[in-house]
Amino acid sequence: MAAAYARRAGFSNARVLLGRRQDNDAEKADDEASGAMNPSWALAGFGLGAIAGSFAATIVLRWPQARSVAHGRSECDHCRRTLTPVELIPILGFLIRRGRCATCHARIDPTHLVVELLAALIGAIAFGLAPGAAGVAGALFGWWLLTLAALDLFHLWLPDRLTLPLAALGVAAGLAGLDPAPLDRIAGLAVGFGALFVVAEGYRLLRGRIGLGGGDPKLFGAIGAWLGWQLLPFVLLIACAGGLGYALTMAVRGKQMCA
Repeated sequence: MAAAYARRAGFSNARVLLGRRQDNDAEKADDEASGAMNPSWALAGFGLGAIAGSFAATIVLRWPQARSVAHGRSECDHCRRTLTPVELIPILGFLIRRGRCATCHARIDPTHLVVELLAALIGAIAFGLAPGAAGVAGALFGWWLLTLAALDLFHLWLPDRLTLPLAALGVAAGLAGLDPAPLDRIAGLAVGFGALFVVAEGYRLLRGRIGLGGGDPKLFGAIGAWLGWQLLPFVLLIACAGGLGYALTMAVRGKQMCA
């Protein structure tokens, strides 16, 4: 009798544990389907994003000046003092120094802080909403775009050494099994590049001058290689809205823009 009772109790406990596990799996699936944020992944993405942002800010500030990005110790841009490990901590290092060099007290370019914060937010959102390979790929895409956007904003420069690898990685991500499908990505690459290339050439023929830089079609093609051709109209709409907002800002400030 005791043995039979123990077996029944064991079976009952096993059913309870199995039911709880199924409930947890169902809750997890519901969270993923509803787009709930995964806190641990979001925190990891924030930290990695801050590190990626530190490197991105270095590219934005050094590369246009023909300074090395991968070699040499980090130093103050004014007095050339080598930075300490604490000063190199993304975001916190800037806040600890209150935006100034500890030696010469010169103002540190706020681009460091802005890019690091934006990259950290990109990492947190991508990792938190899509834990796993999709989130890592999304964060990499966002960090790469952030770097290109900053270079374009501050220096009107979209280097091939960044846009072309971005396009290649987009196609590779599709071949690795990430959505959208590889054919949609390749079509996005072709349509994105082709559409802006035609616009740029048409403007040049009509107005006799360059109205769209050569890097813009390549960047739009690279975005298509990541998002697929279906989302390109929405990307173009957002870009046009941003350009219009910039033009209005310049108009309010009394600065003329050539068309």
